Amino acid sequence: MKTYIKKVTLYILLGLSVLGCSDLDPINYSDINPSNFPTNEADIKALVLSCYFPLRGSWWNGINSNSERGQMFVNESCTEILAGKFGAQKLCHELSFNETSGEITYFYYTRTSPYGFYGKISRCTLVLDEIVNSNFLTDAQKAKYMAEVRCARAYLSYILFDMYGPIVVAPLEILKDPLKEKPLPRLTNEEMVKFIEDDLVYAGENLPMPKQTEYGKFSRALAKTLLIRLYLHETVNDKTYYNKVETLARELMGSEYGFRLVENYPSLFEFAGQTRDNPEYIFVIPCSSAGPNESQWHMMVMPPDSDSPIKGWGTVQSTWWFYDTFEPTDTRKTYLITSYISSESGLEVNRTNPGDFIDLGPIPQKYEIDPGVPGNSGLSNLDMVIFRYPEVILSLAEAIVMKPGGSITQEAVDLMNMVRNRAKVPAKNLSDFATKDEFIDQILTERSHEFWCENGQYRADLIRFDKLYDRVMLLNNNVAPYASKDKYLYPLPLSVIVDGKGEVKQNPGYTQ
Repeated sequence: MKTYIKKVTLYILLGLSVLGCSDLDPINYSDINPSNFPTNEADIKALVLSCYFPLRGSWWNGINSNSERGQMFVNESCTEILAGKFGAQKLCHELSFNETSGEITYFYYTRTSPYGFYGKISRCTLVLDEIVNSNFLTDAQKAKYMAEVRCARAYLSYILFDMYGPIVVAPLEILKDPLKEKPLPRLTNEEMVKFIEDDLVYAGENLPMPKQTEYGKFSRALAKTLLIRLYLHETVNDKTYYNKVETLARELMGSEYGFRLVENYPSLFEFAGQTRDNPEYIFVIPCSSAGPNESQWHMMVMPPDSDSPIKGWGTVQSTWWFYDTFEPTDTRKTYLITSYISSESGLEVNRTNPGDFIDLGPIPQKYEIDPGVPGNSGLSNLDMVIFRYPEVILSLAEAIVMKPGGSITQEAVDLMNMVRNRAKVPAKNLSDFATKDEFIDQILTERSHEFWCENGQYRADLIRFDKLYDRVMLLNNNVAPYASKDKYLYPLPLSVIVDGKGEVKQNPGYTQ
Protein backbone atom coordinates (compact mmCIF):
# COMPACT_ATOMS: atom_id res chain seq x y z
CA MET A 1 0.00 0.00 0.00
CA LYS A 2 2.84 2.41 0.76
CA THR A 3 4.20 1.81 -2.73
CA TYR A 4 0.80 2.55 -4.21
CA ILE A 5 0.48 5.79 -2.25
CA LYS A 6 3.94 6.89 -3.34
CA LYS A 7 3.00 6.28 -6.96
CA VAL A 8 -0.15 8.35 -6.64
CA THR A 9 1.83 11.15 -5.02
CA LEU A 10 4.27 11.05 -7.92
CA TYR A 11 1.38 11.43 -10.36
CA ILE A 12 0.40 14.67 -8.68
CA LEU A 13 3.91 16.07 -8.66
CA LEU A 14 4.41 15.26 -12.31
CA GLY A 15 1.00 16.51 -13.27
CA LEU A 16 1.66 19.86 -11.66
CA SER A 17 5.02 20.03 -13.40
CA VAL A 18 3.33 19.58 -16.75
CA LEU A 19 0.74 22.20 -15.94
CA GLY A 20 3.44 24.69 -15.12
CA CYS A 21 0.89 26.95 -13.42
CA SER A 22 2.04 29.40 -10.77
CA ASP A 23 -1.40 30.22 -9.40
CA LEU A 24 -2.23 26.81 -7.97
CA ASP A 25 -2.62 26.60 -4.23
CA PRO A 26 0.28 24.78 -2.57
CA ILE A 27 -0.39 21.20 -1.53
CA ASN A 28 1.00 19.49 1.53
CA TYR A 29 2.08 16.22 -0.05
CA SER A 30 2.69 14.58 3.33
CA ASP A 31 -1.08 14.66 3.88
CA ILE A 32 -1.96 12.82 0.66
CA ASN A 33 -3.39 9.33 0.95
CA PRO A 34 -6.02 7.26 -0.92
CA SER A 35 -8.78 8.64 1.28
CA ASN A 36 -8.24 12.28 0.26
CA PHE A 37 -6.81 12.01 -3.24
CA PRO A 38 -8.23 12.22 -5.81
CA THR A 39 -11.37 13.94 -4.60
CA ASN A 40 -12.25 16.33 -7.43
CA GLU A 41 -11.81 16.95 -11.13
CA ALA A 42 -8.68 19.06 -10.61
CA ASP A 43 -7.00 16.07 -8.99
CA ILE A 44 -7.93 13.90 -11.96
CA LYS A 45 -6.58 16.50 -14.38
CA ALA A 46 -3.25 16.38 -12.55
CA LEU A 47 -3.19 12.60 -12.86
CA VAL A 48 -4.03 12.76 -16.56
CA LEU A 49 -1.33 15.33 -17.25
CA SER A 50 1.21 13.11 -15.50
CA CYS A 51 0.63 10.58 -18.29
CA TYR A 52 1.81 13.14 -20.86
CA PHE A 53 5.01 13.58 -18.88
CA PRO A 54 7.11 10.69 -20.29
CA LEU A 55 6.10 11.61 -23.85
CA ARG A 56 7.45 15.14 -23.64
CA GLY A 57 10.83 16.43 -24.75
CA SER A 58 13.33 16.29 -21.91
CA TRP A 59 16.92 15.07 -21.73
CA TRP A 60 16.21 13.68 -18.28
CA ASN A 61 13.11 11.57 -18.80
CA GLY A 62 11.19 12.43 -21.96
CA ILE A 63 11.14 9.80 -24.70
CA ASN A 64 10.52 12.48 -27.35
CA SER A 65 13.61 14.42 -26.37
CA ASN A 66 15.45 15.56 -29.49
CA SER A 67 18.75 14.89 -27.76
CA GLU A 68 20.75 11.65 -27.82
CA ARG A 69 18.42 10.40 -25.08
CA GLY A 70 15.33 10.57 -27.28
CA GLN A 71 13.88 7.89 -29.52
CA MET A 72 13.92 10.06 -32.66
CA PHE A 73 17.68 10.66 -32.40
CA VAL A 74 18.41 6.96 -31.92
CA ASN A 75 16.01 5.65 -34.56
CA GLU A 76 17.02 8.16 -37.24
CA SER A 77 20.67 7.28 -36.63
CA CYS A 78 19.94 3.76 -37.93
CA THR A 79 19.23 5.32 -41.33
CA GLU A 80 20.78 7.73 -43.81
CA ILE A 81 19.17 10.67 -42.02
CA LEU A 82 21.63 10.89 -39.11
CA ALA A 83 25.18 9.70 -38.50
CA GLY A 84 27.83 10.26 -35.88
CA LYS A 85 31.32 9.35 -34.74
CA PHE A 86 30.55 8.24 -31.19
CA GLY A 87 27.74 7.25 -28.84
CA ALA A 88 24.32 5.99 -29.81
CA GLN A 89 24.53 7.71 -33.18
CA LYS A 90 27.55 5.61 -34.21
CA LEU A 91 26.24 2.37 -32.69
CA CYS A 92 22.94 2.76 -34.52
CA HIS A 93 24.43 3.86 -37.82
CA GLU A 94 26.51 0.66 -37.90
CA LEU A 95 23.91 -1.54 -36.17
CA SER A 96 26.73 -2.47 -33.79
CA PHE A 97 24.79 -2.16 -30.53
CA ASN A 98 24.23 -5.11 -28.21
CA GLU A 99 22.51 -5.95 -24.94
CA THR A 100 25.14 -4.02 -22.94
CA SER A 101 24.70 -0.80 -24.95
CA GLY A 102 23.03 1.35 -22.32
CA GLU A 103 22.46 4.19 -24.78
CA ILE A 104 20.08 1.87 -26.64
CA THR A 105 18.56 -0.28 -23.91
CA TYR A 106 17.77 2.47 -21.41
CA PHE A 107 14.51 3.37 -23.14
CA TYR A 108 13.02 0.16 -21.74
CA TYR A 109 14.29 0.36 -18.17
CA THR A 110 17.25 -0.15 -15.88
CA ARG A 111 17.33 -1.14 -12.23
CA THR A 112 20.20 1.20 -11.39
CA SER A 113 18.66 4.51 -12.40
CA PRO A 114 15.24 6.19 -12.63
CA TYR A 115 15.37 6.17 -16.43
CA GLY A 116 13.43 4.04 -18.86
CA PHE A 117 9.81 4.13 -19.91
CA TYR A 118 8.35 0.68 -19.35
CA GLY A 119 7.08 1.63 -15.88
CA LYS A 120 5.24 4.66 -17.25
CA ILE A 121 2.79 2.31 -18.97
CA SER A 122 1.88 0.92 -15.56
CA ARG A 123 1.40 4.46 -14.29
CA CYS A 124 -1.20 5.03 -17.00
CA THR A 125 -2.99 1.83 -15.99
CA LEU A 126 -3.18 2.99 -12.38
CA VAL A 127 -4.45 6.41 -13.42
CA LEU A 128 -7.18 4.77 -15.50
CA ASP A 129 -8.27 2.87 -12.42
CA GLU A 130 -8.50 6.12 -10.46
CA ILE A 131 -10.68 7.66 -13.17
CA VAL A 132 -13.00 4.65 -13.35
CA ASN A 133 -13.50 4.71 -9.59
CA SER A 134 -13.99 8.48 -9.26
CA ASN A 135 -17.61 8.90 -8.17
CA PHE A 136 -17.44 12.68 -8.59
CA LEU A 137 -16.99 12.53 -12.38
CA THR A 138 -19.77 12.25 -14.93
CA ASP A 139 -19.60 9.49 -17.54
CA ALA A 140 -18.70 12.08 -20.16
CA GLN A 141 -15.83 13.40 -18.04
CA LYS A 142 -14.57 9.88 -17.42
CA ALA A 143 -14.61 9.10 -21.14
CA LYS A 144 -12.69 12.29 -21.94
CA TYR A 145 -9.95 11.73 -19.38
CA MET A 146 -9.70 8.02 -20.05
CA ALA A 147 -9.25 8.76 -23.75
CA GLU A 148 -6.26 10.99 -23.02
CA VAL A 149 -4.66 8.43 -20.73
CA ARG A 150 -5.30 5.54 -23.10
CA CYS A 151 -3.80 7.55 -25.96
CA ALA A 152 -0.72 8.24 -23.84
CA ARG A 153 -0.43 4.59 -22.85
CA ALA A 154 -0.82 3.43 -26.44
CA TYR A 155 1.62 6.00 -27.83
CA LEU A 156 4.31 5.02 -25.34
CA SER A 157 3.58 1.32 -25.82
CA TYR A 158 3.83 1.67 -29.59
CA ILE A 159 7.22 3.39 -29.39
CA LEU A 160 8.60 0.60 -27.19
CA PHE A 161 6.94 -2.11 -29.31
CA ASP A 162 8.47 -0.64 -32.45
CA MET A 163 11.90 -0.54 -30.84
CA TYR A 164 12.00 -3.75 -28.80
CA GLY A 165 9.12 -5.91 -29.94
CA PRO A 166 6.39 -7.04 -27.52
CA ILE A 167 6.94 -5.85 -23.96
CA VAL A 168 5.81 -6.92 -20.51
CA VAL A 169 2.50 -5.29 -19.61
CA ALA A 170 1.45 -5.64 -15.99
CA PRO A 171 -2.30 -6.08 -15.42
CA LEU A 172 -4.08 -3.88 -12.88
CA GLU A 173 -4.43 -6.60 -10.25
CA ILE A 174 -0.65 -7.07 -10.19
CA LEU A 175 -0.03 -3.33 -9.93
CA LYS A 176 -2.43 -2.99 -7.00
CA ASP A 177 -0.61 -5.70 -5.06
CA PRO A 178 3.00 -4.48 -5.43
CA LEU A 179 4.36 -6.43 -2.45
CA LYS A 180 3.60 -9.71 -4.19
CA GLU A 181 6.40 -10.49 -6.62
CA LYS A 182 5.20 -12.10 -9.83
CA PRO A 183 7.49 -12.15 -12.88
CA LEU A 184 5.52 -11.77 -16.09
CA PRO A 185 6.35 -12.81 -19.66
CA ARG A 186 6.30 -10.48 -22.63
CA LEU A 187 3.02 -10.28 -24.47
CA THR A 188 2.75 -12.17 -27.73
CA ASN A 189 2.80 -10.06 -30.87
CA GLU A 190 -0.96 -10.51 -31.25
CA GLU A 191 -1.58 -9.51 -27.62
CA MET A 192 0.68 -6.48 -27.96
CA VAL A 193 -1.08 -5.25 -31.08
CA LYS A 194 -4.50 -5.72 -29.50
CA PHE A 195 -3.43 -3.90 -26.32
CA ILE A 196 -2.31 -0.85 -28.30
CA GLU A 197 -5.17 -1.04 -30.79
CA ASP A 198 -7.87 -1.20 -28.11
CA ASP A 199 -6.48 1.91 -26.44
CA LEU A 200 -6.24 3.85 -29.69
CA VAL A 201 -9.70 2.84 -30.90
CA TYR A 202 -11.14 4.08 -27.60
CA ALA A 203 -9.12 7.29 -27.81
CA GLY A 204 -10.16 7.76 -31.43
CA GLU A 205 -13.80 7.63 -30.40
CA ASN A 206 -13.62 9.84 -27.33
CA LEU A 207 -10.89 12.44 -27.84
CA PRO A 208 -11.95 15.81 -29.26
CA MET A 209 -11.56 16.72 -32.91
CA PRO A 210 -8.42 18.71 -33.79
CA LYS A 211 -10.08 22.13 -33.81
CA GLN A 212 -11.46 21.51 -30.32
CA THR A 213 -8.13 20.25 -28.95
CA GLU A 214 -5.79 22.38 -26.87
CA TYR A 215 -2.45 22.95 -28.62
CA GLY A 216 -0.03 20.20 -27.61
CA LYS A 217 -2.72 17.85 -26.29
CA PHE A 218 -3.89 14.57 -27.81
CA SER A 219 -6.67 14.72 -30.39
CA ARG A 220 -8.81 12.19 -32.19
CA ALA A 221 -6.59 12.70 -35.23
CA LEU A 222 -3.45 11.75 -33.31
CA ALA A 223 -5.07 8.54 -32.05
CA LYS A 224 -6.03 7.57 -35.59
CA THR A 225 -2.60 8.52 -36.93
CA LEU A 226 -0.98 6.28 -34.33
CA LEU A 227 -3.37 3.53 -35.40
CA ILE A 228 -2.14 4.01 -38.96
CA ARG A 229 1.44 3.61 -37.76
CA LEU A 230 0.50 0.48 -35.80
CA TYR A 231 -1.27 -1.05 -38.78
CA LEU A 232 1.62 -0.21 -41.12
CA HIS A 233 3.93 -1.92 -38.64
CA GLU A 234 1.84 -5.09 -38.89
CA THR A 235 1.62 -5.20 -42.69
CA VAL A 236 4.92 -7.08 -42.69
CA ASN A 237 3.03 -10.24 -41.73
CA ASP A 238 -0.52 -9.42 -42.80
CA LYS A 239 -1.20 -7.26 -45.84
CA THR A 240 -4.90 -6.95 -44.92
CA TYR A 241 -3.84 -4.29 -42.41
CA TYR A 242 -3.49 -2.01 -45.42
CA ASN A 243 -7.28 -2.03 -45.71
CA LYS A 244 -7.46 -0.54 -42.21
CA VAL A 245 -4.80 2.02 -43.10
CA GLU A 246 -6.82 3.08 -46.13
CA THR A 247 -10.04 3.45 -44.14
CA LEU A 248 -8.40 5.58 -41.45
CA ALA A 249 -6.46 7.73 -43.90
CA ARG A 250 -9.55 8.49 -45.97
CA GLU A 251 -11.39 9.47 -42.81
CA LEU A 252 -8.60 11.82 -41.73
CA MET A 253 -8.61 13.44 -45.16
CA GLY A 254 -12.28 14.32 -44.72
CA SER A 255 -13.31 17.95 -44.42
CA GLU A 256 -14.50 17.52 -40.83
CA TYR A 257 -10.88 17.15 -39.68
CA GLY A 258 -9.81 20.33 -41.46
CA PHE A 259 -6.29 19.27 -42.42
CA ARG A 260 -4.43 20.70 -45.39
CA LEU A 261 -0.85 21.29 -46.45
CA VAL A 262 0.59 24.72 -45.81
CA GLU A 263 2.21 26.33 -48.83
CA ASN A 264 5.72 26.74 -47.45
CA TYR A 265 7.42 23.61 -46.05
CA PRO A 266 10.22 25.39 -44.11
CA SER A 267 7.64 27.57 -42.32
CA LEU A 268 6.53 24.50 -40.36
CA PHE A 269 9.81 24.74 -38.47
CA GLU A 270 9.96 28.51 -38.04
CA PHE A 271 8.50 30.80 -35.40
CA ALA A 272 6.23 32.58 -37.86
CA GLY A 273 4.68 29.36 -39.08
CA GLN A 274 4.24 27.63 -35.74
CA THR A 275 0.77 28.92 -35.03
CA ARG A 276 -1.75 27.11 -32.87
CA ASP A 277 -4.17 26.85 -35.79
CA ASN A 278 -1.64 25.47 -38.29
CA PRO A 279 -3.79 23.15 -40.47
CA GLU A 280 -1.00 20.65 -41.08
CA TYR A 281 -0.02 19.78 -37.52
CA ILE A 282 -1.44 16.59 -36.04
CA PHE A 283 0.76 16.55 -32.95
CA VAL A 284 3.27 19.13 -31.78
CA ILE A 285 5.14 19.31 -28.48
CA PRO A 286 5.16 22.97 -27.33
CA CYS A 287 8.63 23.83 -26.07
CA SER A 288 9.91 26.50 -23.75
CA SER A 289 13.29 27.27 -22.28
CA ALA A 290 11.45 27.36 -18.95
CA GLY A 291 10.26 23.75 -19.41
CA PRO A 292 8.82 21.26 -18.87
CA ASN A 293 9.11 20.50 -22.62
CA GLU A 294 12.62 21.21 -23.83
CA SER A 295 14.22 21.31 -27.27
CA GLN A 296 18.00 20.86 -27.40
CA TRP A 297 18.17 20.24 -31.14
CA HIS A 298 20.21 23.29 -32.08
CA MET A 299 22.88 22.35 -29.54
CA MET A 300 22.90 18.76 -30.80
CA VAL A 301 23.59 19.65 -34.42
CA MET A 302 25.27 23.06 -34.64
CA PRO A 303 29.10 22.96 -34.71
CA PRO A 304 31.06 24.72 -31.97
CA ASP A 305 32.64 27.04 -34.55
CA SER A 306 29.34 27.94 -36.20
CA ASP A 307 28.95 31.43 -37.62
CA SER A 308 25.39 31.50 -36.25
CA PRO A 309 24.56 32.79 -32.75
CA ILE A 310 24.51 29.16 -31.58
CA LYS A 311 27.79 27.41 -30.80
CA GLY A 312 26.60 23.84 -30.44
CA TRP A 313 28.16 20.49 -29.63
CA GLY A 314 28.14 19.02 -33.15
CA THR A 315 27.14 15.61 -31.83
CA VAL A 316 25.44 14.39 -34.99
CA GLN A 317 25.39 15.06 -38.72
CA SER A 318 23.28 13.97 -41.63
CA THR A 319 24.85 12.04 -44.53
CA TRP A 320 25.86 13.24 -47.94
CA TRP A 321 24.16 10.16 -49.36
CA PHE A 322 20.87 11.44 -47.95
CA TYR A 323 21.45 14.96 -49.22
CA ASP A 324 22.16 13.70 -52.73
CA THR A 325 18.75 12.00 -52.91
CA PHE A 326 17.01 15.41 -52.96
CA GLU A 327 16.12 17.04 -56.25
CA PRO A 328 17.69 20.48 -56.81
CA THR A 329 14.54 22.53 -56.16
CA ASP A 330 13.27 20.53 -53.17
CA THR A 331 12.45 22.96 -50.35
CA ARG A 332 12.55 20.15 -47.80
CA LYS A 333 16.35 20.35 -47.78
CA THR A 334 16.34 24.05 -46.86
CA TYR A 335 17.62 23.39 -43.35
CA LEU A 336 20.18 20.77 -44.36
CA ILE A 337 23.11 23.17 -44.08
CA THR A 338 25.94 22.37 -46.49
CA SER A 339 28.41 25.12 -45.57
CA TYR A 340 29.23 27.77 -42.99
CA ILE A 341 32.04 30.18 -42.15
CA SER A 342 34.10 28.95 -39.21
CA SER A 343 34.08 31.51 -36.41
CA GLU A 344 37.53 30.23 -35.44
CA SER A 345 39.41 30.14 -38.75
CA GLY A 346 37.31 32.52 -40.83
CA LEU A 347 37.35 29.95 -43.63
CA GLU A 348 34.37 28.39 -45.35
CA VAL A 349 33.59 24.88 -44.16
CA ASN A 350 31.90 22.87 -46.89
CA ARG A 351 31.75 19.46 -48.54
CA THR A 352 35.17 19.95 -50.11
CA ASN A 353 36.70 21.37 -46.94
CA PRO A 354 34.49 19.69 -44.31
CA GLY A 355 36.52 19.86 -41.14
CA ASP A 356 35.11 17.75 -38.32
CA PHE A 357 31.45 18.71 -38.42
CA ILE A 358 30.17 18.21 -41.96
CA ASP A 359 32.52 15.47 -43.13
CA LEU A 360 29.79 12.82 -42.82
CA GLY A 361 27.07 15.05 -44.19
CA PRO A 362 25.33 18.40 -43.88
CA ILE A 363 24.14 19.90 -40.61
CA PRO A 364 20.59 18.58 -40.02
CA GLN A 365 19.42 21.88 -38.58
CA LYS A 366 15.73 21.18 -39.36
CA TYR A 367 14.47 24.31 -37.54
CA GLU A 368 15.36 27.94 -38.15
CA ILE A 369 17.98 29.41 -35.87
CA ASP A 370 16.52 30.48 -32.54
CA PRO A 371 18.73 33.40 -31.45
CA GLY A 372 17.55 32.97 -27.87
CA VAL A 373 19.24 29.59 -27.44
CA PRO A 374 22.58 30.92 -26.08
CA GLY A 375 20.80 32.83 -23.33
CA ASN A 376 18.44 29.99 -22.48
CA SER A 377 20.91 27.31 -21.40
CA GLY A 378 20.94 25.82 -24.88
CA LEU A 379 17.17 25.39 -25.08
CA SER A 380 14.98 26.57 -27.94
CA ASN A 381 11.47 28.00 -27.82
CA LEU A 382 10.60 26.46 -31.20
CA ASP A 383 8.05 23.69 -30.85
CA MET A 384 8.92 20.11 -31.78
CA VAL A 385 6.88 18.90 -34.74
CA ILE A 386 6.03 15.20 -34.35
CA PHE A 387 3.17 14.21 -36.68
CA ARG A 388 1.83 16.09 -39.69
CA TYR A 389 -0.85 15.62 -42.34
CA PRO A 390 1.54 14.25 -45.02
CA GLU A 391 1.80 11.09 -42.88
CA VAL A 392 -1.84 10.46 -43.73
CA ILE A 393 -1.41 11.29 -47.43
CA LEU A 394 1.61 9.05 -48.00
CA SER A 395 0.11 6.23 -45.93
CA LEU A 396 -3.00 6.27 -48.09
CA ALA A 397 -0.91 6.18 -51.28
CA GLU A 398 0.99 3.18 -49.95
CA ALA A 399 -2.17 1.40 -48.84
CA ILE A 400 -3.88 1.81 -52.22
CA VAL A 401 -0.96 0.10 -53.94
CA MET A 402 -0.03 -2.53 -51.36
CA LYS A 403 -3.40 -3.75 -50.08
CA PRO A 404 -4.53 -7.21 -51.25
CA GLY A 405 -5.55 -6.77 -54.87
CA GLY A 406 -4.09 -3.26 -54.94
CA SER A 407 -2.20 -1.72 -57.83
CA ILE A 408 -0.43 1.48 -58.80
CA THR A 409 -3.27 3.86 -59.60
CA GLN A 410 -3.50 7.46 -60.70
CA GLU A 411 -5.00 8.29 -57.29
CA ALA A 412 -1.93 6.90 -55.51
CA VAL A 413 0.40 8.91 -57.74
CA ASP A 414 -1.70 12.03 -57.26
CA LEU A 415 -1.43 11.63 -53.48
CA MET A 416 2.33 11.39 -53.74
CA ASN A 417 2.32 14.49 -55.93
CA MET A 418 0.37 16.47 -53.32
CA VAL A 419 3.44 16.22 -51.11
CA ARG A 420 5.94 16.68 -53.94
CA ASN A 421 4.20 19.71 -55.40
CA ARG A 422 4.32 21.52 -52.07
CA ALA A 423 8.06 20.75 -51.95
CA LYS A 424 8.47 22.47 -55.34
CA VAL A 425 9.63 19.36 -57.21
CA PRO A 426 8.19 18.05 -60.50
CA ALA A 427 5.17 15.78 -60.36
CA LYS A 428 5.53 12.07 -61.02
CA ASN A 429 3.57 10.30 -63.75
CA LEU A 430 1.81 6.96 -63.53
CA SER A 431 4.13 5.74 -66.29
CA ASP A 432 7.16 6.41 -64.06
CA PHE A 433 6.39 3.28 -62.03
CA ALA A 434 6.58 -0.06 -63.82
CA THR A 435 6.42 -2.10 -60.61
CA LYS A 436 5.17 -1.80 -57.05
CA ASP A 437 8.77 -1.92 -55.85
CA GLU A 438 9.56 1.22 -57.83
CA PHE A 439 6.54 2.99 -56.37
CA ILE A 440 7.45 1.97 -52.81
CA ASP A 441 11.04 3.10 -53.30
CA GLN A 442 9.70 6.54 -54.19
CA ILE A 443 7.29 6.52 -51.24
CA LEU A 444 10.21 5.75 -48.92
CA THR A 445 12.22 8.57 -50.47
CA GLU A 446 9.32 10.97 -49.96
CA ARG A 447 8.98 9.85 -46.34
CA SER A 448 12.66 10.44 -45.63
CA HIS A 449 12.58 13.86 -47.31
CA GLU A 450 9.32 14.90 -45.66
CA PHE A 451 9.77 13.69 -42.08
CA TRP A 452 13.49 13.72 -41.36
CA CYS A 453 14.19 14.37 -37.68
CA GLU A 454 10.53 14.56 -36.65
CA ASN A 455 9.01 11.36 -35.22
CA GLY A 456 11.74 8.77 -35.80
CA GLN A 457 9.50 6.45 -37.82
CA TYR A 458 11.60 6.26 -40.99
CA ARG A 459 13.56 3.35 -39.50
CA ALA A 460 10.26 1.47 -39.18
CA ASP A 461 9.43 2.36 -42.79
CA LEU A 462 12.67 0.79 -44.03
CA ILE A 463 12.15 -2.27 -41.85
CA ARG A 464 8.61 -2.68 -43.20
CA PHE A 465 10.10 -3.38 -46.63
CA ASP A 466 13.19 -5.22 -45.35
CA LYS A 467 15.50 -2.46 -46.57
CA LEU A 468 17.20 -1.31 -43.36
CA TYR A 469 20.06 -3.83 -43.36
CA ASP A 470 20.97 -3.17 -46.99
CA ARG A 471 20.80 0.59 -46.40
CA VAL A 472 23.13 0.36 -43.41
CA MET A 473 25.62 -1.71 -45.38
CA LEU A 474 25.49 0.80 -48.24
CA LEU A 475 26.05 3.75 -45.91
CA ASN A 476 29.02 2.00 -44.32
CA ASN A 477 30.62 0.85 -47.60
CA ASN A 478 29.80 -2.75 -46.67
CA VAL A 479 31.93 -2.50 -43.53
CA ALA A 480 29.54 -3.06 -40.64
CA PRO A 481 30.59 -6.42 -39.16
CA TYR A 482 28.03 -6.45 -36.36
CA ALA A 483 25.06 -5.51 -38.52
CA SER A 484 22.37 -8.11 -39.11
CA LYS A 485 18.64 -8.27 -39.62
CA ASP A 486 18.29 -9.32 -35.98
CA LYS A 487 19.09 -5.66 -35.28
CA TYR A 488 15.68 -4.70 -36.64
CA LEU A 489 14.79 -4.98 -32.96
CA TYR A 490 16.89 -3.40 -30.25
CA PRO A 491 17.99 -5.67 -27.38
CA LEU A 492 16.24 -5.67 -24.05
CA PRO A 493 18.50 -4.58 -21.18
CA LEU A 494 20.01 -7.51 -19.32
CA SER A 495 18.31 -6.33 -16.13
CA VAL A 496 14.95 -7.12 -17.74
CA ILE A 497 16.04 -10.69 -18.39
CA VAL A 498 17.35 -11.07 -14.83
CA ASP A 499 14.25 -9.55 -13.25
CA GLY A 500 12.08 -11.75 -15.47
CA LYS A 501 13.39 -14.88 -13.71
CA GLY A 502 13.09 -16.98 -16.83
CA GLU A 503 9.77 -15.53 -17.96
CA VAL A 504 11.25 -12.80 -20.19
CA LYS A 505 13.19 -13.91 -23.26
CA GLN A 506 15.76 -11.76 -25.05
CA ASN A 507 15.28 -10.81 -28.68
CA PRO A 508 16.94 -13.14 -31.24
CA GLY A 509 20.58 -12.42 -32.00
CA TYR A 510 21.50 -11.14 -28.55
CA THR A 511 22.90 -12.80 -25.42
CA GLN A 512 20.12 -14.22 -23.28
